Amino acid sequence: MVSGVDENQVDSYDAENLAAALAQLKCRAVAAQLNDPYALVIGCDSVLAFENGVLGKPDDAREAKARWHRMRGRSGVLHTGHCVRLGDQEFVETASTVVHFADVSDAEIDAYVATGEPLTVAGAFTLDGLGGAFVRGVEGDPHNVVGISLPLLREIVMDLGVNWTDLWVTPRP
Repeated sequence: MVSGVDENQVDSYDAENLAAALAQLKCRAVAAQLNDPYALVIGCDSVLAFENGVLGKPDDAREAKARWHRMRGRSGVLHTGHCVRLGDQEFVETASTVVHFADVSDAEIDAYVATGEPLTVAGAFTLDGLGGAFVRGVEGDPHNVVGISLPLLREIVMDLGVNWTDLWVTPRP
């Protein structure tokens, strides 16, 4: 479910805290919409820490291009906040992954931004889409860069008393 949370209501110079706060807001908003005490609700949000700044989604194509000109050939840290609720229990954690960007050309930046993909994601890049070829490596959990750290999520649901494998859907014959 889309939370409907206005991400601009939270402002922080600390990327890790910002990601956690946004994830918590989104999780709580969805939980309130569901009004189901048995629902396991997961809210996530990512931001990129780069050059002592915090980069969420770019405002427009011009900003996305400017970011890529600064990021190319360099590295940043993607922080993804995770908020998980079950009943009245709530856990908030953040996973962090170092992302190494390729030294892409101006033409590649222009073509990538023209696709629109970098306009809808934190840091103006994806690992699992067209931008994946522009990431030369990660240090840490690659799932985190996609938007949800599965190893961290497993730990959180276990803290809530839920076995990870109980969440698997088994096909019926």
